Amino acid sequence: MMILKILFRNAFHNKLRSGLTILGIAVAILAFGLLRTVISSWYAGVEAASTSRLVTRNAISIIFTLPLSYNEKIRQIEGVKMVSYGNWFGGVYIDEKNFFPNFCVEPRTYLEIYPEFVLSPAEKKAFLADRKGFVAGRKLAAKYGWKIGDPVTLKGTIYPGNWDFVLRGIYKGRDDTTDETQFYFHWDYLNETMKKVSPQRADQVGFYMIAVTRPDLSADVALAVDKTFKNSLAETLTETEKAFNQGFIAMSGAIVTAIQMVSFVVIIIIMAVVANTMAMTTRERIGDYAIMKTMGFGGRGITILIFGESLVISLTGCLTGMILTFPAAAAFGQALANFFPVFIVSTETLYLDFLAAILIGCLAAIIPTRQAIRIGIADGLRRIG
Repeated sequence: MMILKILFRNAFHNKLRSGLTILGIAVAILAFGLLRTVISSWYAGVEAASTSRLVTRNAISIIFTLPLSYNEKIRQIEGVKMVSYGNWFGGVYIDEKNFFPNFCVEPRTYLEIYPEFVLSPAEKKAFLADRKGFVAGRKLAAKYGWKIGDPVTLKGTIYPGNWDFVLRGIYKGRDDTTDETQFYFHWDYLNETMKKVSPQRADQVGFYMIAVTRPDLSADVALAVDKTFKNSLAETLTETEKAFNQGFIAMSGAIVTAIQMVSFVVIIIIMAVVANTMAMTTRERIGDYAIMKTMGFGGRGITILIFGESLVISLTGCLTGMILTFPAAAAFGQALANFFPVFIVSTETLYLDFLAAILIGCLAAIIPTRQAIRIGIADGLRRIG
C-alpha cells in the first residue's frame, strides 16, 4: 500500500506535465479503440455468420441471377434442411442519400433460417399475410420514425418504379452483432410485378440461402449443389455464409490494412510522448536516486519506482481513454449507421487498449531506468541544488 502511495505521489509530482501526458494517452487510447472498433465492425457480418448456412449464387458474378426452378432441386440434395431465396432490391427511400440494405425474400423460410431476426408472433403473422408488407430492423425504423402500419415507398434502381409497402413488423437482433438496419419484403410481390412489366426478369432469384442439417456437412452439400448445376446455363457457386461475407470484405482489404497501420502508429507516437515525460522526470530526480543509493537501495528498487511511475501515468490515461471510448463509439455509430450497422466496442478492443497501455508504460521507462541506475552516487549528488 505504501509503495502505491509513493508511486502516485511521484507520478503527479509535476501535475501539469503529468496531466497533459495522461490527456495525450487518453486521446491516443480513444483513437486506437475507435479504429479497432471500425475494424471489428467491418468484420461483424463475418463473425455473425452461421456455420450451418450456405449461400448459392451465380458462378459468374453475384449480379447475375439464377432460375427459381433451382429451389426444388437444391431442396432434394442430401444434408439440406431448408432452402430460401431472395434478391437484392437496391431501392432508395425519398432520396438517394437514404441508403440502407433492402431485400425481397421468401419470408416464411427466410425467417426460419435466420432466427436471429426476432419478431413478435403477431408481427410475423401480419407480415406473412400481407403481400405488400415489410419488416424493418429496430435501428432503421427508429431512424426514419416508422411505426407499425405506416406506408413506405421505395424508388427502385435495379427494378425501376415506385414500390409501395406497409410496415408490418420491426425486428430486433437476438445477438449484439445482428444487423438491425435492414429492410425485407415479399419476393412474390417483386416477381408478380416483373411478370407484368418485364417477363424476362420474372422467376429469377439473386441468391439461395441453404440451411444444412449439421455444420460438418456444409462442404459436402456445397459441392453437391454446384455439381448438380454444372454445365447448365447458370452454373452456381456455393460457399459458407462466412466465406460469402468475407468475399465482400476482401474488396476493401487495403482500407482495413491502412486503418490497422494507423491504429498502431498512434500507439507508437504516444509511446514517444510518455518516454519523453519519463526522461524529463528521471533527470529531475537524479539527485533523489543518488541519495537512495547511499541509503542502500539497489538497481531493483529504483527500477520498480521508475517503471511503477510510468505505468501509473499510462494506465490512468488508458482508463480515461477507455471510458471515453463508449460514448464516442455510440455517437460515431449513430452518425455512420448506414456504413456500420453494428458498431460495438468489443471486449477484445478493451484488452488491446490495456495491453497497449502496459506496453507504453514499460517501453517508455526502459531508457530512463538505465540512466538512473548507471549514474554514480557522486555525480548524482552534484546535481542537488
